[in-house]
Amino acid sequence: MSSGRYAKASLGKKIVDESGDAAQVELGRLGYELRVRELISDDRDMLRREAEKFLSGTEDVLVFLGGTGVSPRDITIETIRPFIEKELEGFGEILRQLSYREIGAAAMLTRATAGLAKGKLIVCLPGSPSAVSLALRNLGRDFAHAVYIGRT
Repeated sequence: MSSGRYAKASLGKKIVDESGDAAQVELGRLGYELRVRELISDDRDMLRREAEKFLSGTEDVLVFLGGTGVSPRDITIETIRPFIEKELEGFGEILRQLSYREIGAAAMLTRATAGLAKGKLIVCLPGSPSAVSLALRNLGRDFAHAVYIGRT
């Protein structure tokens, strides 16, 4: 998610989505099939629509990139958390621990999280390409297991 990138793309301008590219690479390495990739704005209504569409669809995992920090613009967690039935608090804890090893105390500024809703996994990651790669490389392999457990 990026309001700036979304605005440029809406005007037909070419954009570079480094975080989306990083997610696509890491998910591919893990053997996941990326079925949909969309760039949306940091907008409550857009976030809600994507979550609702996902929960009524056939995909198993939805990954949001960005909007997990402490800026007033960072609204992903507040917008998506009401959809989550079972939050996986350990996801954010582990990601912050991994991030701390790489960037130090600034890792505390992310509120990244994941959770299950209707037997599906919703993941909210920071928007930086390095954080996306770190999270997916270290935690992504367990996405399928989380979905499996969430459905049994």
